[in-house]
Amino acid sequence: MLWKIGIIGFGNVGQGLAHILNRKKEILKRRYDFEFIVSFIADPVRGSLYNEEGLDLDAILKEMAQKGSLKNRPEFTDKGTLELIELAKADIVAEATITNLETGEPGLSHIRKALSVGSHVVTSNKGPIALAVDELEQIAKNNNVYLRYEAVVLSGTPCINMVMECMSGCDVKSVAGIVNGTTNFILSKMEEGYDYPEALVEAQKLGYAEADPTSDVEGWDSAVKAAIMANLFFGAKIKITDVSRQGITKITREDVLKAKNEGKRIKLIAEVKRQGNDVIASVSPHLIPMTHPLGNVIGPTNALTIATDHLGEVTIIGPGAGRIETGQALLSDMLAIHRFKNA
Repeated sequence: MLWKIGIIGFGNVGQGLAHILNRKKEILKRRYDFEFIVSFIADPVRGSLYNEEGLDLDAILKEMAQKGSLKNRPEFTDKGTLELIELAKADIVAEATITNLETGEPGLSHIRKALSVGSHVVTSNKGPIALAVDELEQIAKNNNVYLRYEAVVLSGTPCINMVMECMSGCDVKSVAGIVNGTTNFILSKMEEGYDYPEALVEAQKLGYAEADPTSDVEGWDSAVKAAIMANLFFGAKIKITDVSRQGITKITREDVLKAKNEGKRIKLIAEVKRQGNDVIASVSPHLIPMTHPLGNVIGPTNALTIATDHLGEVTIIGPGAGRIETGQALLSDMLAIHRFKNA
C-alpha cells in the first residue's frame, strides 16, 4: 500500500519528521514495507504546498534551510489548512502545530477535520489531547481511523504506547517523573552554582526555554502532561486546572546546593496516583535521592517511573524534546497504523 501523508505545521517538529521520512525512505520500504508520498504541507506562515503526486522533500528541506519559506515553490497554494485536509484526503495526517493549552486551536480543528474525512492522525500537539481526547477518539472510531499521540508526553521517548500497549494487563498504581526538560536543565545548572536567573538565561540561549518561559518554569507544561497521563493511564476525567501545580521559580541556588550536600537533588516532578477512589495529579519540586533513577537525570532529559502490580517499578529515561526526537514519535505512530491496517 502507498500511504499518502499530509504534514500540518512545518516548524521544528514538522521539518524533523520530513527529514526522517526523506532520509529513511528506502529503509522504511525495505524493513517495514512502508511506502509513502507526502502530498501536502500546510503552514500559513512558512507556506503551504500541495501535489497529489507527491512533494520533493529533499528540495523542500533545502529551500527551508536556505530561505525559511516555501512560498516560492511551484507547488505553493493559498488554500487554508482545513481546505487542504478536505482536498487531499491523505491517508495519514501528522498534526504538529504549536500547542494552545486554553483552546487547543488550531490543532483541535485540524484533527477533527482530518478524522472526519477519513484520515488517520498522528500528533505531537498536547492541547487537543489534553482538552478533547474522548471526543477525538469517538470521531476516529466513527470513521474507522486511528488517532495516535505518542509524542505528547515524552516526545520521542516511548511512554504512552509503553504503558497502554506493552503494559496491557498491568494495574498502574502511579506514575511520577521529570516531564519537562527545560526545568531539569535549569535545576542542573543551579547545582553547578548558577543562580536561577542565570540558569534561565542559559536555557534560553541554548533554545531549551522560550523568551516567555512561563509554561515551563511555572509548571504548566508538566501539568498538561500530568492531566494527559491521568486520563489515559487511570481513566480519569482531569482538566489541566485540576492539577495541583507549583513551579521552580522560588527555588534558590542555596536550596539546590543544600539538597546536593544531603545526597539529594531537587526535581520538578509530575505525579499521578490513586487515592482511594480518586485519581490525584500534581506537579511540584521534590527532593529525590541521588540513588533513585530520577535523581540521576541531568540536563534537558526526561524520565518517568511507572509503578505497576506485575512489573514493579519501570523507569524510562530519554530525550524529552528535539525536532528529530519528536519526529521519531510521529513516525513510530505512523508505522503502528501501517501494522494495524495490514494485520
